[in-house]
Amino acid sequence: MHSRIRRIVVAASAGVLATTLAACSGSATGRPAEVGGPRGPEPPVSGARPATPEDYPRLSTAPACDPRRSLTPPATLPAPGRMPAGSTMETIRTRGYLIVGVDQNTRFFAELNRRSHEIEGFDIDMAKALAKAIFGTGPDGDERIRYKVVTQAQRIAVLTTGQVDVVIDTMTITCARKQQVAFSSDYYTDGQRVLVRYDSGVTGLAQLRGKRVCTVRATTSIAFLRDDPAGVLPYAVDNWTDCLVALQQGEVDAISTTSALLAGLRAQDPDTEVVGRPFTDEPHGMAFPLANQDFVRFANGLLERMKRDGSWQALYDRWLAGPLGAQPPPAASYAD
Repeated sequence: MHSRIRRIVVAASAGVLATTLAACSGSATGRPAEVGGPRGPEPPVSGARPATPEDYPRLSTAPACDPRRSLTPPATLPAPGRMPAGSTMETIRTRGYLIVGVDQNTRFFAELNRRSHEIEGFDIDMAKALAKAIFGTGPDGDERIRYKVVTQAQRIAVLTTGQVDVVIDTMTITCARKQQVAFSSDYYTDGQRVLVRYDSGVTGLAQLRGKRVCTVRATTSIAFLRDDPAGVLPYAVDNWTDCLVALQQGEVDAISTTSALLAGLRAQDPDTEVVGRPFTDEPHGMAFPLANQDFVRFANGLLERMKRDGSWQALYDRWLAGPLGAQPPPAASYAD
């Protein structure tokens, strides 16, 4: 096994479709032998099921805010390997590695390459840039990272319980989430759309009234489906690839989340298509424990530098220009 795979400290389940072959024995009369009583409905292959209250994010009483507004970065970043004494970054440098919460099932952002046994994508390259800014070692800083693979529903919990230093996992910045974790400035922007079978005739969310629409639990996507007047039936899973299996098996009628995530699913099944215009505006950020404001400022400084020197654009063009189209770096907004 490749040595780098050992850095993945927790593995989440992926939606993998398995086919079981069964043999039937005949009776003396030539009719199939009956075993047991009548069978109930088969459980869904994907694990998709109608969403329950536990699948939705907690209802929030957070005051309205500008989700894009983050903490002002330092005028200059400290040199790699020379973090300020007493800072969160110095604690990480002394430990010897950065712990990053990531996905491993999301094409373009963080997907396990079965040949190299490495996770790769836009979010992973952002994690490498952050590690390199702290440690300054190696060609990409990857040897200084310990990846903790989490589901979307686990992202906030691993931060509030101190299991990771940062989550870089297609996480939409919202006012409600900012009550629990701290966010960097917006490092890419997207919007929610719909993925359907290519021959469905569906051109947007409004045509899915009363239909089963799959998304991942505890996300902004499932909250939107619950609250939208289109009147769809939200179905919940743990991972985006589980939604694709559900669509392939006819267990749901559509999938809904942000454009880039849907494009990643479409790349795995060309018999699907992304339809309709984006109907949400979603800035995405790196997420940190609330107390680690110095680390948020450090990350914002790194993002500013990457936007100036062209490295942000290079990463975007490599991973996201295909699914999202050409975009310049998002403008930052700071609160202090």
